[in-house]
Amino acid sequence: MTDALAPGSTIGILGGGQLGRMLSVAAARLGLKTHIYEPGAEPPAGQVADRVTTARYDDEGALAAFGKSVDVITYEFENIPTAALDILERLAPIRPNREALRVSQDRLIEKDFIAACQLHVAPHAPVQTAQDLDAAIASIGTPAILKTRRLGYDGKGQARISSPADASAALAAMNGAPSILEGFIAFEREVSVIVARSLDGSVASYHPGENVHVDGILATTTVPARLADDRQAEARRAAQTIVDRLDYVGVMGVEFFVTGNGLVVNEMAPRVHNSGHWTQNGCVIDQFEQHIRAVAGWPLGDGRRHSDVVMQNLIGDDMDRVPELAADPANALHLYGKAEVKPGRKMGHVNRITGPAKS
Repeated sequence: MTDALAPGSTIGILGGGQLGRMLSVAAARLGLKTHIYEPGAEPPAGQVADRVTTARYDDEGALAAFGKSVDVITYEFENIPTAALDILERLAPIRPNREALRVSQDRLIEKDFIAACQLHVAPHAPVQTAQDLDAAIASIGTPAILKTRRLGYDGKGQARISSPADASAALAAMNGAPSILEGFIAFEREVSVIVARSLDGSVASYHPGENVHVDGILATTTVPARLADDRQAEARRAAQTIVDRLDYVGVMGVEFFVTGNGLVVNEMAPRVHNSGHWTQNGCVIDQFEQHIRAVAGWPLGDGRRHSDVVMQNLIGDDMDRVPELAADPANALHLYGKAEVKPGRKMGHVNRITGPAKS
């Protein structure tokens, strides 16, 4: 651990949501401090972090003070303004690196990058005008999905096109934002791999989880996924290819569609990922500690699981079920400390242990 941060060092985290919260808890277990940078008041991560800076991402003074106060910087979301990174990278290492952010912030760049890794992606084309969309539909066909190239999450910033007649309404829904048309993939199921890469290039990944989305939001992740051994190995190799190509340091979530012809990469997230929450109760080293270990220069855990798990997100009024869920000894509750319950808002998750790991 020659280049590793010593206990007592401080990790700066951009973003103060539930991922920042769980990263802070993991850091504390290793004797490391966290400093959260978050524009919103009273963020969930602030309840457990050592320090919080409440400031906008265009506040140069606050950014400079934050950068000087930490030993390394990481983040819990992708859409950090470039100007903020320009200031911060002069003051502390940013891990994962800016190239990972650049690629993941734009869906077109991300798709082209993944294809350049010799991995399968959905057919796609850039769209800015009605003429672009007509040409893309003529090439790709329907059904298809029109998405904004930047921003958008949990099903936001996208419109389904079932036939060319839907094109006009879909384009209007993008509100003029540069977009991408993606061909629809007829998949059997969705899976994801959580992969970690260290400063020395070592890579560790977790067993693929099987994901179910409802209204564009992840509802459950089940481990083990229903995936043949060769497909499991293929998914893990693909995830490693991506992090190696990016010279990545930290944890990444890579989502796949499983088809009759193999795996299609849906997207990558350069951070700890909702579909990896099962690792908190299924593994000795969960994805949050794994990320802290990586960005701090510590050795990685191996990612093996000791239990089979079903992770269920608690969204909006699901919080009414907390007493019932807490009464079941097979459930491990993880609540995010958010003050207000809103429809579609992730309020926590529950990991249900379904038995010892068999594969």
